[in-house]
This record gives sequence, structure tokens and C-alpha cells, in this order.
Amino acid sequence: ALPSMSQPIPVQITVGNAQDLKTLKSNLLHTLVRVEYNGAVLGDSPKTNVLTDGTAEYDFSTSFEYCPDGPNSLDVLVQKPLLLTLLEVTSKDKKKTDKIAPLAQAVVDLLPLLQGTVLSFTASMTTPCSLAGLEVTVSAKELLLSATQFSSGNLLSITLEAAYSVPEAFTADAQQNYMACLQMPAAGEKELPLLFKNGILKADGEKEPFPRPKNWPLGPILAPDALNIPDSFIVGGPYEDEDGELNKSEDKEFRSQAESARRVVWDMETRCFLDADAVAVLQTRIAECRHWPVELCRMSSGGKGKGSKSDKKDEDKQIAFHGVAYVNMMHLLCPGVKQIRGAFRVFNYEDSEVFEKTRVQYSIFRDRRSQLSLGKERLGTSPSNKAAPSKTQREDSNAMVSWEICGCMLSISLCQHWLQTARHREQCFSPQQYSEAGTFLVMEIKLDRPLVPKRLREELVQRVKELIPPRPALAPRTEGAKKVVENYHKRVTSVAVAILEEYHELFGKQLLDQGVMDHETMEEQKRQLNYELNTSGKYFAFKEQLKYSVVKIVREKYLKTTAFETKEQLQAFLSELYVYLVDHMHMALNKVGEAGVTRAMQLLLFAREAEANKDLKLASLFYNQVMEPQISPAWLDYGAFCLLYEDATKAQECFQQAVCLDPQHTQSLLLCGIVCVKLQTYEEAEIFFEDACCLEPSSIIAWTLAGLFYELQNNYIQAERSFREAKKLLRAKLEEERRILEAAEGEGKKPSSPSTEPATEWNPRMVWYGRDLEVHLISNPCSGQRHFPLDQGYLPLDQHSKDGKKKFPLCFLFVEVREVSVSSPALSCWAVHGVPALLTTLCAVPPQFVHKALAHELLSLQGGPTCAYYLALGWTYQLREDLPRWEECLLEAVRIDPLNPNVWAQKGHLCYLKKDFDKAKDCYERVISFEEDAADMHFVYLRLGSIYLDEKEYGRAKHIYLLACDNSASCLTWLGVGIACYRLGEMLEAEDALSEANALNNTNAEVWGYLALICLQVSAQPLGLQNDSLLQEIRDAQNRFGFGDPSL
Repeated sequence: ALPSMSQPIPVQITVGNAQDLKTLKSNLLHTLVRVEYNGAVLGDSPKTNVLTDGTAEYDFSTSFEYCPDGPNSLDVLVQKPLLLTLLEVTSKDKKKTDKIAPLAQAVVDLLPLLQGTVLSFTASMTTPCSLAGLEVTVSAKELLLSATQFSSGNLLSITLEAAYSVPEAFTADAQQNYMACLQMPAAGEKELPLLFKNGILKADGEKEPFPRPKNWPLGPILAPDALNIPDSFIVGGPYEDEDGELNKSEDKEFRSQAESARRVVWDMETRCFLDADAVAVLQTRIAECRHWPVELCRMSSGGKGKGSKSDKKDEDKQIAFHGVAYVNMMHLLCPGVKQIRGAFRVFNYEDSEVFEKTRVQYSIFRDRRSQLSLGKERLGTSPSNKAAPSKTQREDSNAMVSWEICGCMLSISLCQHWLQTARHREQCFSPQQYSEAGTFLVMEIKLDRPLVPKRLREELVQRVKELIPPRPALAPRTEGAKKVVENYHKRVTSVAVAILEEYHELFGKQLLDQGVMDHETMEEQKRQLNYELNTSGKYFAFKEQLKYSVVKIVREKYLKTTAFETKEQLQAFLSELYVYLVDHMHMALNKVGEAGVTRAMQLLLFAREAEANKDLKLASLFYNQVMEPQISPAWLDYGAFCLLYEDATKAQECFQQAVCLDPQHTQSLLLCGIVCVKLQTYEEAEIFFEDACCLEPSSIIAWTLAGLFYELQNNYIQAERSFREAKKLLRAKLEEERRILEAAEGEGKKPSSPSTEPATEWNPRMVWYGRDLEVHLISNPCSGQRHFPLDQGYLPLDQHSKDGKKKFPLCFLFVEVREVSVSSPALSCWAVHGVPALLTTLCAVPPQFVHKALAHELLSLQGGPTCAYYLALGWTYQLREDLPRWEECLLEAVRIDPLNPNVWAQKGHLCYLKKDFDKAKDCYERVISFEEDAADMHFVYLRLGSIYLDEKEYGRAKHIYLLACDNSASCLTWLGVGIACYRLGEMLEAEDALSEANALNNTNAEVWGYLALICLQVSAQPLGLQNDSLLQEIRDAQNRFGFGDPSL
């Protein structure tokens, strides 16, 4: 409601031309147009001839007065349309009066008039197979609402679709009227009742179609199609996306059956405009009590007379099937939400229950008679507003009386005798029939603007910049040197490839025949290759290819463009240039021979090994070696390490540095949000999570983490909406995958396994120097479990319905997050609600995240906890070094799935940490015997190899360490090979292995120690050293330093 205005505002309606009237009736000659509004006839146009082309010129104007406190108030203006009736005028005799018969009707929505003073368009005549249209202009002398009033207010639209699964006692009797009502706050203490009446009971049959038009809140009119609101439809949607009840997967079958059974259909939309005060009251009421009552009743029509006896009879009518549905309005207080739609169960109306849930102490139908009485006046026909009927109108009154009474007077009578029913006589024919039948209402509540505006992406970016100031711009540098070095690498690579091709042409067949080549054969092939290159002229051609790039390096890198003054300067420069060119030649050649493992990935592998051995100082050293100032993933790696071991402040610095380098990186924002939760700066955490969701709305991880965060803040409504958005994205990905698989099967192609094609949609750089997280679903707790990439969003494929068909529950899924380069149990992450979440460990993430995730997972499981659940729970105990509880979890996991290699790998780690090496060896050997590898085979190999060394089974140890080198080579794997070979007396192989270890990490003291042992074992004497003075010096050094064998 709005403040009272001193003077009413006239609203003028002008009817202009009509087109295509012949489509209504081919022999149509004379017509007129009747204009009605709010049950009042505003006037008739003069009788007009219809031309042969089907047009007619009416040029008729009429008006009504808009007044906030009058019958044509703002509430009526937004609810009621302007009704235009086309009447055919026929006369057989000039002496007799003309006969008037209705042909068609059109409606004009006056809602746009709130935003301007003129509304002009062509209204369509709502009859089948008709193209007729009527030009109508509606105008007001001044704005009905000022710009301030309109911008500060809000338009509320409520659509009641249907009541499904209604009691069997509901009948299709014409005397029965099904109604629903709820109240919305207006300014001050006023309440605005919104009434839905004339529900249509439909028998079993087909479901209601989608989309279907919404109807005006009017009674029956002459042309039923005119009840349709233009451009307004009920579109439906998946049950899981609804905001109400009965939206779980287990409710889907019941909903589907109920929608095709007996139901009461309204499909009616009621609107009201809330001014600024009413909007504030609405927000306050929702915050105070989230559930709002929607009352539902059935009543009989009663007598049709107008006498007092009939009125008395209506007063004695009982309220039948008085029920109530509780609508959760709290969703409207979520930022950016302006619409809720869903199914809401109907219960028997009981005062105590209604008050407990809604804090409402009255029934609209029973206690608020005065408000509905006011509604009657507003919706009825005011005599003062009726236009004086002409002679023609009086003669036509008999023709129109039937639908006028049905459309207006009947609805007033129904409301009247409902409201006058005494409270002590109110009862329901069968109090529990709604609950027994499972009745539910489907309705939609929509606002023109959200009650709580959502922060814009620009605002979030600005807030992030305030929290993390941008890095200062780097000083401009010339790119010439960088480009010429890159060009030199390309030239070296091309020459190397050409030489390899020449070598293959000369000796390719010999390589296949001879197998392993000895040193003499290799030297002979090298000599022949040099001869061939020189005699063919290719050597000089290759040298010319490199010449230009070397000249460019001298000019751009060393900035040398003048002659040297002395030969010494020239020789010094050539020596420096030679060293530089050879170094970069090796860099280029190493890239050619790489097997996809970069130096950075190796360092990360070393860091994981150090973490597993609890050498955090060494692990930190390796992480710092990986870090580069301009590489965002390197900062995330080091930040995750710091967060894992309780240095949250340092982790925050790393994550913020990553955001500075790339403000558009979603994972950096999410990790900033996680560390803010760890530091209990929840407002900043919300900004980061919200910014991540705005930056990448298709990110399942972002929505899930946001949902978990809101749940930790007890903001369950916002959490539910975030989880629902994540589920929606997950279902979309699942449907897309199904479509691809079906298309591949239809073409007779073998569909590619998603597990072999990792998705890269979430992050263009999936590999973060090895630390980027690859997420897999543990979908099957047996030995044949399948792992799917994170971005594919797979649902469990091992859960089947009783009839053997696969089903895809959208409840909660277990997701395992592991590193690409190394799979460490200490760095596993888990998720819930059908989507993955970046939940690392109890040390890395606030414990509440882990507890929430596992609690949700446990509640969602059907048939008890799974093997995957116990593995996750066990890893949390491992991180806290609670070995007894970890052992309990692994025992349960083994009982559930004794053929799962991951279970035995974890059990082996447990026994290894407990120093029970015999059991650990048995577990590791069992893991290796499985056809499928465990997720962390690297550590299985390392620890099993160390056990073999301790037990002096050097041959087995060598074999296991070689397997580890083949799987993921590191300094420790080659060190194990070197130790085993040394103990076996294979000194040359031991030296080669230790050299490999030293090349990977030249700071490992144990490697140098074994190299020294080998050097002492293989002395100079067996090599034929004849220099007596040198031998004596070696003996003196051995005596002086106290090791070695001075007798040699």
C-alpha cells in the first residue's frame, strides 16, 4: 500500500482500430466493443461497420479513476486486467431492437502503467483460429508511482499451480469450490490477503503440460482463453532444483505418480506491489520466522438467492478440509535470490501447530473476515464506477447476465459465507486425510528484485584488491635476449632431430638385431656417423643453421658489437660464450629427451618423500627450489605445504601471492577462502568464496566449498542453495557424458573411458608442477574400482536398483583428491553432496570441514559405511598419529573389501609406522600382487625395498627399487638400487645407480657416503696405476683421515 493521494488520477482507455475481424466470423457486419474493469462496465463503443478487409474503426474512449484508497487501488491495478469484449450487433427488422451477441474477448495488463504514463499495444482476441486484434491505448495524466516509489518498492507475484495427491473425498461437483489463501505484509500493521479460488478438480490422466500459461485471478468469464496472462508461463523444472519439500531422489517416483492422479489445478498468479515500508516488513517477518502458512479449504456454493435466508444459510456452512502448508521463505533472504518454487506438504489446520511453526495466531478464513470483506469490496463492482448504461446495453443485459454473475457475484458470495463461519463450528470432515493422502501444493513466489542484492563481480574484485593489494608493475625489460635464446634452443633441437634421423637410417636395423650395445660398437658407429655427415656436407649445413642464432646471442645477450682490443679479451669471451652455449645446448637436448617429467615435478616428488619421512625442513627446502616469482602454481604448492603443517600465516601469504599473479585463478581464490576459515576471518573467507563462484559459475568445486563454508556458519539456506547449484552442474555434466556415450554406441564405436581422458575444463593448466589436484571418484569399493577425473562429475556407477538397472543417486559422493605426480595418503581430500570439495587434512583445513564432509557422507550412505568411507576416516586419524583408531578403520575396510589394493597399502603403512615390518612386508607384497596398482605405489616400493635391505634380501630389494625407478624415479629410488648393488658386490652398477641419484639430488649425504665406499672398494691398484708417488699420497691420506685400507 502507498500513502494516500489527495486527488484520484484518471486512467483513460482508447480503443482504436480492429484488424482481421473476418477471421472471427466471415459474415460479420456490425460490432461494438465493451470495456470493463474490476467488474464495472466502463462503457460501450458506438456500433461500427466491419469493412470487407475485416477492419473496423471504433475511436472510442472511456476512463476510470485510480485512487490508492478507492476500489481501483494499486493492489487491484497490478492484479486485474482491463477486459475488452467484442459484441456482434444484428437486426432483422428496423422496428425491432438490435440483438447483441458476444464474439471474443481480449485482456490488457495494466502493470506496465506503473512505470510510465502511456501503454499502447494491440490486444489479441482470444478465440481459436483467430488473428483478430484490437488497438488499445491506456494512459494516465501523471505517474501513478514516482520514480523513487517504484525503485524502492518491489513487485511480488505468487503463482499457485496445483494441489496434488488430494483426498478421495474431493469430488468434481459444481457446488464445490477449492480455495487457498495467504497474507503478505503491507505498510504499518496492515496485511494483504491473496486469495486463490475456483480450483478445478481433475481426474486421473495425463500430467499437466509444460510450459502452460498462467491465469488471471478472475472468476469464469465469457472467453476462457482470455484468463491467460500474456507472456507468462509455468515452465516447471527438475525436482532437485526446487526450493520446497519432496525434492529428493527418493521422492521422484511419488511426485511423478501424484502429478498424473487426482489433483486440483489453479495455475493462477496473484500480484501485489510492496512499497519500501512493506519490503522492510517482509524482510523482518521472514527473518523472525521462516515458515509462512498457506491455507487450503473446500466449500459448497450454497443458495443462489439474495434474501436473508440465503445469507443465514451461508453463515452456517462449515469449513471443509481446512489444511495448511508451510512455505519456507528464508530462501528469499539469500543474496540475489528473487524466486522460490517448490512442493509443500499440506497438513490439517491445528492452531497450536500453526503457531509453533509460523507464530501466526489466527486463520485467514476463520478470523480475518474484515480483511476479506475489504477484498470483496475491492474485487466487486462499485455502483459509482459503473458507466450509465445505454439503451443498447440495457437490452443486452440479459445476454450478459449469466457470465457476469458467474465471474463476479459468485466469487463474492463464496468468500462472504466462508468468512462468516463461526470459529466454534469450524471443523474438517476428516482431519487426517491430507496426511494420509500425501497432499502437497506446488507454488511459486517471485519478486521483481531480490530482497538482498547480490554483490556484483566488480564489487567483489574490488574487495579482493583491498584485501590483497596488486603487485607493483615490474620494470620494463628487453625481450630480445630471451627471444634469441629461445631461437637457439629451437635450432639445437632441429639439428639434434636431424642427426637422430641420420643415425637411424644408418644403424636402425642393427639396433634391433644386436640389442644392448657395447662400448666399442658405439665408438665405431660414432666414427661412421661423423664420416657420413662430413662427406655428405650435412655437417656444414647444420653448422650454418646454428651460426645465425649464435651471432644473435652475441649481439643481444652479451651486447657485443665491437672488435676486441687484445687476443686475451677475445679468448676470455670465447671461453665464456662456449660455456654458455654448451649449457643451453644441454638444456635443449634434455627437453628433447624428456619423458614428460620436468625438474620442478622431480623437486615436488622429493618434497613429498621428505614429508613422508617427516623431514619438514628438507621438504620446505625442495618447495622453495620449485618456487618461481612469476609462477602461480608454485606458490600454491608451497602454501598448501605450509597450511598442512600449521603455518597458516605463511600459507596465506603464498595464496595471496598467487592471487596477485593471477586474479582470475579460481583455485587460488578458494585456497584463500580456506586459509581465512583457518584464521577465523570469516567475512574475508565469504568474499573469496563468493568471488570464486562469480568468476567461474560452472565450477562444481567452488559451489561445494561455498556450501560447506555456509554450513559451518549455520547459514543452512545459503548452504542448501550452493549445494543445489553444484548438483545441478553435476547432473548437467552427467547428462552430457551419457549423451556422448550413447552417440558413440549408436555409431558402433567403442566409447572412450573417461578415466583415460582427464578433463581440463576446470583449469587450463591441470598440471601444477605436479601438485595440481587430480580428483577421482571412488565409485566401487571392490578391486575393480574405477577412477574418474574431477571435471567429469561422475556419479557412482556401482549402485544398482533392485531390478538390475543402474541408477545415479544425486545425494553424496566420495571424492578422492590426489596429486598428479605422487599419491600421498597425507594429502587426500574428500567431498560431499554429490560434488567434489577441496578438503585436505585436519592440519591443512579447519577440522570442521573434514567433520562436515565425513558426517554428510555417513548420513548419505545406504546399507552402512563403505570401504572408501573407512579409508578417508582412517587417513584423518593417521594425520593426527592416532594409530589405534586408524587400525580400527582399516580393519573395517579390509572386512568390506579385501581385494582393494589401497586398503592393503594403507595397512602396510600402518604396520611400517608401528615398526611391525613383517606384517608391513606381507601387506606390501600383497599390494604388488594385485593387477591394479594402489594409488601411492611410490611409497609402497620405497618402504618395501627398505624392509628387504634391512633383512639382507638384496636381490629382492634391487628388483623393487628398479620398479620404483620405472614408476617415478627419484634420488631415494636410485639410492636404494645403489645400496642393493653395492651389497651384492656389483660395484659398477652401484656406481651408475648412485651417480643417477647424485644427478637428481647432489645434496644427499647418504649418496655421497656410498659413493665414497665404492671409491674405496675400487682402488687405483686394480686399474693399473703405476705412479708410486700418487699411490703413496693416497695411503698417507687414508692414514691421516682414518678410513680406507692403507695396505693397498
